[in-house]
Amino acid sequence: MKLFSSLLITPFLLTGLIATGQNGSSDLEKRVEAVHRKILTIDSHTDTPLHLTEPGFDLSKRHDTQKDHSRLDFPRMKEGGLDAAFFAVFVSQGKRTPEGNFRAQARADALFDSIYAVLARFPGEAGLAVTPTDAWKLKKEGKRAIFIGIENGYPIGNDLSLIKAYYAKGARYITLCHTRNNDICDSSTDSTEFNGLSEFGRNVVQFMNKTGVMVDVSHISDKSFYDVIALSKAPVIASHSCARALCDNPRNMNDDMLRALAKNGGVIQMCILSGYVKKEPPNPVRDSAFASLRKKYKNYENLSRAAMDSARQEWDALDDKYSQPKATVSDVVDHIDHIVKVAGIDHVGIGTDFDGGGGVIGCADVSQMKNITRELLKRGYSTHDIGKIWGGNLMRVMTKVRKVSKRLSPSCNC
Repeated sequence: MKLFSSLLITPFLLTGLIATGQNGSSDLEKRVEAVHRKILTIDSHTDTPLHLTEPGFDLSKRHDTQKDHSRLDFPRMKEGGLDAAFFAVFVSQGKRTPEGNFRAQARADALFDSIYAVLARFPGEAGLAVTPTDAWKLKKEGKRAIFIGIENGYPIGNDLSLIKAYYAKGARYITLCHTRNNDICDSSTDSTEFNGLSEFGRNVVQFMNKTGVMVDVSHISDKSFYDVIALSKAPVIASHSCARALCDNPRNMNDDMLRALAKNGGVIQMCILSGYVKKEPPNPVRDSAFASLRKKYKNYENLSRAAMDSARQEWDALDDKYSQPKATVSDVVDHIDHIVKVAGIDHVGIGTDFDGGGGVIGCADVSQMKNITRELLKRGYSTHDIGKIWGGNLMRVMTKVRKVSKRLSPSCNC
């Protein structure tokens, strides 16, 4: 009789356990949705404008990452609960000559124009944001907020007045350099030239402070970073960088840098480009293939739009052919945990680098952004703290930078 009873009870117990598991999952999903309704979610770095210059690319249509390698569009932003994104006006480093600077400026202008064009074409989908207030207003209207940043100070050339001109066009941060040195500073992935900021670079940082443009320290060398920290009167940002303690890459920030950034009042926006999140195993065949591609396109300098599109397509094909093991959402949040432990909850955010190489397992494109929120909730982060990570910290810095500019240059019409 005892055995018979246990056989009768077991299915009911099993059903109860299944229901409990389903309810737990359901409760978590409800919490995820509630968080995204309440907070302002911002991705501080995407290279989506590179797609906007491609013939026929429609940001209002849902794209498939597997087919065209794009990571962001308006439908997927809605799916992923992303309210706002910084579109990067990215210009690869070319020759540091008057002619090279002119071409860089022309390329930057073309990318600015592509952003304006898509916003004018789809006013019901998104709008330009230049302040936190703009972003919140657009969220309430059910639209996406598009901020603009400049990746690589190369288009500035040697003309400080262009900083103010780009601010007038909507740029709210400038990444001082990219993968190679420019006239502003040394890059983290190039040889030592200035041993940090150049004299012109020091003037750039000071002028950015006065103008109200956030100084972005992603990509710059360690010495350049410390020079910026010592010089800047305003908090600075790293728009897409990770913790070097978890992934030893010169593009990432070590713990001392994280502490210095926190003391400055700034914020590091956690990048989800897999190679910056988790160390990749050596792959000399892949490295050789990409080196050959770089040589073929002359280090991607001064390419026409058609050549740039071809280079991008070939890069994507090689990335598929020689795919590397990807980091995961859990790995991403490990970095966030570490940054919080070292620098504090007020100094971390998210900058995916989507359309510029970003994407991990569980967050391959913008439609899966809620998976980061889900993992943060699982690890015990509160809605308040998640709000800081997803945009609050960055908007605090943006507001502070504006206040500093008013104090430094009260007569400026920036």
